[in-house]
Amino acid sequence: MAEQRKVRVAVVFGGRSSEHAISCVTAGGVLSVIDGDRYEVVPVGIVKDGRWVLTSGDPGRLAIEGGRLPEVTADAGTALAVPFDAGNRGLVTFEPESVPRELGEVDVVLPLLHGPYGEDGTLQGLLELADVRYVGAGVLASAASMDKEFMKLIFAGSGLEMGPYVVVRDRAWRTERKRVFDDVDELGFPVFVKPARAGSSMGVTKVEDPAELEAAIEAAREHDPKVIVEAAISGREIECGVLESEEGGAPDASLPAEVVVSSGHEYYDFEAKYLDDGLQLDIPPHLPAEVIEEIRRQAAAAFDAVGGEGLARVDFFYTDNGRVLVNEINTMPGFTPASAFPQMWAATGLDYPALVDRLLRTALNRPLGLR
Repeated sequence: MAEQRKVRVAVVFGGRSSEHAISCVTAGGVLSVIDGDRYEVVPVGIVKDGRWVLTSGDPGRLAIEGGRLPEVTADAGTALAVPFDAGNRGLVTFEPESVPRELGEVDVVLPLLHGPYGEDGTLQGLLELADVRYVGAGVLASAASMDKEFMKLIFAGSGLEMGPYVVVRDRAWRTERKRVFDDVDELGFPVFVKPARAGSSMGVTKVEDPAELEAAIEAAREHDPKVIVEAAISGREIECGVLESEEGGAPDASLPAEVVVSSGHEYYDFEAKYLDDGLQLDIPPHLPAEVIEEIRRQAAAAFDAVGGEGLARVDFFYTDNGRVLVNEINTMPGFTPASAFPQMWAATGLDYPALVDRLLRTALNRPLGLR
């Protein structure tokens, strides 16, 4: 009897967004634990200019070292062509003055991309066109969850409570700037100014004084012409992981985590997340049992509201007066061993290698086409 071949997994990372380096770090964590006895890994990097390369799967090359952020470069591997026709699940390498070489069929893609051009439905649409199974949310759920404006509209329509906010669109900023300032004034200060379609705290500024608002919006617009301004919420930051059910039932929610930022950081910024020891996670948080269960319930509800698949992390505020407010959902959360998502699931009884395996198994069992 012929030996059964391993499942071929294309692990895709890097990408065109400002979160390129964080995607590389996430990939390094996953590549260090993926089960080599069951899965054959094809490491695929996307250069910042959008080129795809067959690159190294060495986790050590994808770590943050001494403050240096990892990056996929064009000279770090062999150029790849990605077929678009349905049913052709193979990747093709090509080099100057060489005949293109097929790598063979890929069974499932693990897209570890954060931000636009990867987490926002664009890559998911490509894979749907090619009839390739992949881990995580589909086109609509990815796109809506990436865009904080539409995410909030969906949550509001599903009865989930959020804090007040203002959307600053490109045209309004160029032609009606005074109205934008007036709308933000109604929120009161301080506020948080964020790119509408970015993550990892890229381009986020806490604004205490109205005189600082214009510069903060311009900083966010360096990442996205559409900006969200959110009223600061007095309370505690709580996160909760969600996984698609393996049995086809309601999604599973992890034990939540409270994000405790050290005194050296005013809020949960990029440096606190990735570059120093400015972050502590309390799992589970020191909250009443009924509040923890309500957070888990709302996390699953948020996942269902956007039509989530595979995985997500839902972020909350627990206010000083005891309200649970949804902040946002991330359909491809940070996935390093130190990230909140795998730590929450480890505390719930699913360790990091088992978590990666579950995500791949769930994706392999997903039907192709409309779901």
